[in-house]
Amino acid sequence: MSEPVSLARPRALREGDRVAVLCVSSPVEPDALAAGLDALRFAGLDPVTYPSARDPGTMRRYLAGDDAMRAGDLRSALTDPGIAGILFARGGSGAQRTLEAMDWNGLAGMPPKVLAGYSDVTAVLEAVAIRLGWASVFGPMVAIREGASHYSFGSLLRTLMRPEQATVIEYRRAVTVVPGLARGVTTGGTLCLLASSLATGTSRPARGGILLLEDVNEEDYRIDRMLTQLRRSGYLDGVAGIVAGTFTGCGPPEAIQDILAERLGSLGVPMIAWANVGHGGLFQAFPYGIAAELDAGAATLRLLEPPLEPPLEPPLGPPLS
Repeated sequence: MSEPVSLARPRALREGDRVAVLCVSSPVEPDALAAGLDALRFAGLDPVTYPSARDPGTMRRYLAGDDAMRAGDLRSALTDPGIAGILFARGGSGAQRTLEAMDWNGLAGMPPKVLAGYSDVTAVLEAVAIRLGWASVFGPMVAIREGASHYSFGSLLRTLMRPEQATVIEYRRAVTVVPGLARGVTTGGTLCLLASSLATGTSRPARGGILLLEDVNEEDYRIDRMLTQLRRSGYLDGVAGIVAGTFTGCGPPEAIQDILAERLGSLGVPMIAWANVGHGGLFQAFPYGIAAELDAGAATLRLLEPPLEPPLEPPLGPPLS
């Protein structure tokens, strides 16, 4: 079997980099956004807030502006050479509408820049992988709330700014469902978004992949139905390994684990459950589109190369007189 090959890796961020902060989904709470912007500034980054991150839901309460605004912000950030990366303010709902309105013309062939987000942003990470061939980061949003945000934000910043230190991910509380080693390219994300992308031009099947699956506030029968949909559609054909993350608010953990084992264990590929990736609690950033090895017995994911390229050297100052 051939070795897995990463998608095009963007450059890591460095101090002083300007990063776009925008929404492709729902409006963001101003106080939570302000806290996240401060954290980015403390890390040495220069966040640039786009109109969608300030829109309170003028079109509909669950949409940050209209579709043209969100798609325009995303395209503007992708094409601006002064923007080093795109950090999404929050998820919610609306990313599929943003993708429907998105103009991808002229974007192919650009140097990749890192995108980081999760939940509803799963659809955008898939789209960027399909349309542009870029790797990205399934990780925490800019908007910070209390709880474990210090842990989660720290994991994100390490991945974005010190990727050479983010190549071994240990899931110490995870459960081994199917032991074994698997190599593949990381993919997946939030289950309901993967299911809603099926049969679109931006769905990225799991063949040859180390597949992440997680979700929040879904009834057990809906988890079962979405996993069955992935099975019946062919999305799971040829998957190399599975990392099932958090399923916060989805019912009794033992019931969810039973559904995961019954619907996915029969695929016969190495699999762990309850990795700390996704909604609720401690969230380790999950690099997307990177060649990796899953050791399900040890509950570790080892990236075969850093998730981002080394950062460009800062420009030299003016010559001394």
